[in-house]
Amino acid sequence: MNAFEIHGGKPLKGEIIPQGAKNEALQIISAVLLTEEKMTIRNVPDIKDVNKLIDLLASLGVAVNRLEQDTYEFQAKDINIDYFKSEEFKQKGSGLRGSIMIVGPLLARFGEAAIPKPGGDKIGRRRLDTHFLGFEKLGAKFNYDPDNHFFNVDARGLKGAHILLDEASVTGTANIVMAAVLASGTTTIYNAACEPYLQQLCKMLNRMGAKITGVGSNLLTIEGVDRLGGTEHRMLPDMIEIGSFIGLAAMTGSEITIKDVHFEELGIIPTVFSRLGIQFELRGDDIFIPAQDQYEIDTFIDGSILTISDAPWPGFTPDLLSIVLVTAIQAKGNVLIHQKMFESRLFFVDKLIDMGAQIILCDPHRATVIGLNKQFKLRGIEMTSPDIRAGVSLLIAALSAQGKSVIYNIDQIERGYQNIEQRLKNLGADIRRIDAQPGGH
Repeated sequence: MNAFEIHGGKPLKGEIIPQGAKNEALQIISAVLLTEEKMTIRNVPDIKDVNKLIDLLASLGVAVNRLEQDTYEFQAKDINIDYFKSEEFKQKGSGLRGSIMIVGPLLARFGEAAIPKPGGDKIGRRRLDTHFLGFEKLGAKFNYDPDNHFFNVDARGLKGAHILLDEASVTGTANIVMAAVLASGTTTIYNAACEPYLQQLCKMLNRMGAKITGVGSNLLTIEGVDRLGGTEHRMLPDMIEIGSFIGLAAMTGSEITIKDVHFEELGIIPTVFSRLGIQFELRGDDIFIPAQDQYEIDTFIDGSILTISDAPWPGFTPDLLSIVLVTAIQAKGNVLIHQKMFESRLFFVDKLIDMGAQIILCDPHRATVIGLNKQFKLRGIEMTSPDIRAGVSLLIAALSAQGKSVIYNIDQIERGYQNIEQRLKNLGADIRRIDAQPGGH
């Protein structure tokens, strides 16, 4: 099993370039199925989840041409619809939660799709109902085969509809948008997600010939068109990586410059980290974080303990709550972390407590962090990464800790973070990949 061995406790220094956005990539790359013309996508992150999706598209019959390290040309001209029924498709699709994103484009263009129950993170229940309820509103009929764990969808002749989403799901909104762009008539999606990544998808679809208005709001109007053409697209930098590097700089007392961050697309993220007491300055479109010996958590105006919680955009993204929690360990002051959207994402705190963090896990959704104010360093331990974001949080903790840490199951980290080992080494981190099993087996 791959693992990281980390010798922490020393400051880092240098520049780091965030990868292309993972969550945008899964939507954008799926959208190439909507046209038979060539699509050129730039700033594609070289990570496992994205590479698995590209491999899945190639197996479906999409012509994939890698032009540069981060640039691909796709052409979905000759799609093999029968591939859905194959055992190979079942294996590839079930190993990737993002595979659900190909359903909307396939329904729109071919009128049918099938998808095995997707895999992915173990961070609690992630319903797919929003996707399928939206497809049903457009006229699709689907059935779930519990024996084979397969969703089969028939969508010949999709028609525009008024859709009120039961939750502002980013992937659900994106999937329904992609299904609706080729449906006849007008579709309205209310309570739509409005994340920058979804805005990127809608802008790209409009360049392809779609007619989507209300982009950036929670009410999207989509006028169906007969066909879409090709275009070029560049991904935004990954805001979760940017937040992770801000937390890393604070925890390790490092001077780090994060390059080309598209600051205007980061929403409330910089504000939340500044409320933890982290100083930074914007230099052009780079975030410069000076080395800080101390950072102090804000309180609310009445003096009560600060609460940081997640919410649909433009609220704070749930993907960064694990990073905020670990960053707060070495702050001065206290903070309540309230993870509203997923029920199991805080269970990794037992590892942080073993390292010396002062954390009270109140319930599956809430944890109180009592900051150490850098009076005590965390101690290195052996631990296992349960999901992408918790894995990087443990990695940040290990880099700040005294002594040696080993993190197992780093495949979870590498699903979302590109070449993370080398990029951290470039900042001066003492990290290396080893082949080891938990417990020394």
